[in-house]
Amino acid sequence: MYADHLVQPWYDRLLAELPDAQVLDPHTHVGDRDPSGVTASVEELLGAVDAARGRALVFPLSEPDGYRIANAAVLDAALRSEGRLSALVRVVPDEVDAVEGLLDAGARGLKLHLSSDDVDLADQRLEPVFAMADERRLPVVVHAGPEVDSIGRAVLDACERWPGARMVLAHCALSDLGRLHPHVTDVPHLFFDTSWWTPAHLLALFRLVPPGRVLGASDLPYSTPVNGLLSAGRCAWQAGLDPRQVASVLGGQATRLVDGLDPLELGPPPAREAREVGPFLEAASSNLLAALEAMQRGLDPEVPLTVARHACDVRPDDPDADVLASVLQLLDLYEEHHERLQRRNTFSPGWDLVSAAAVVARTPAAPLPDRA
Repeated sequence: MYADHLVQPWYDRLLAELPDAQVLDPHTHVGDRDPSGVTASVEELLGAVDAARGRALVFPLSEPDGYRIANAAVLDAALRSEGRLSALVRVVPDEVDAVEGLLDAGARGLKLHLSSDDVDLADQRLEPVFAMADERRLPVVVHAGPEVDSIGRAVLDACERWPGARMVLAHCALSDLGRLHPHVTDVPHLFFDTSWWTPAHLLALFRLVPPGRVLGASDLPYSTPVNGLLSAGRCAWQAGLDPRQVASVLGGQATRLVDGLDPLELGPPPAREAREVGPFLEAASSNLLAALEAMQRGLDPEVPLTVARHACDVRPDDPDADVLASVLQLLDLYEEHHERLQRRNTFSPGWDLVSAAAVVARTPAAPLPDRA
């Protein structure tokens, strides 16, 4: 279903620089009833987590008939996963009465999806849930994707009222990063996850938010821990984070949050990117992002992929020749394998190879694997 085995050398090379990293992806789903048609099984998630040599937090995909059965099933799968998975309870106001029992049985946090579940952070019915999160020091993952109206004020109010809860805004807080980032130092338990597909948003997050507040994430089934954490790690490296900070992004800080420990303070955002992005890298990355937009709708990448390949054809003495060669290697893997890759979901097969190529092109400071 995914191309993790082909992307693996780039991911493994990144982890080789971080030998003590505790990999934990805090944003994955399972389920087969989401109205969008997107699905993920527990077996697929476990395979993806094993490829990343880490662990994951997991919660249900959208369930039209509610989450009582789905939350119980996810918790059961997590308890049987030999420590590889930890369950978050997907909360809707009408089912608040079920949350405490799930937490007592072993769930490790909460998920609020503001759009697909039509949840309002200020809904008074959620008060007992936030009180439990505050008392138990639980992570609360909040969907903050592009379709969400501004939630910045509600988020800050919740952080101030419930300081024990660890609020995690998903998807780089696309809905509110421009408004929220000046206030991050005022609310020490506000975090952001990187579950988004464009390097520009990840780099903006790393340049605006202290590194200890950023959690690398995949959003499986839309991506995988290998692909999502590769993107997060490479963008962190390019933004100017040091290896200890990158290791925190890839799971060190998330591990502390799940374990109920105080988060580590890891300094301010970096002042500048670690390496200039040359013109051919910009051309390759921007065209690959255009190709990805089509591939997310199940279409062929067409002309943007061809233009990106042309951008990789440079003289051997070009300062970015090594990075462009690595991009081209990923595109060659796409050409060789995409017709044989199977994907039940909406993305075109091989999306993750083109996504990795777009990220590599925009992150020349990060380490590269040896070419075969």
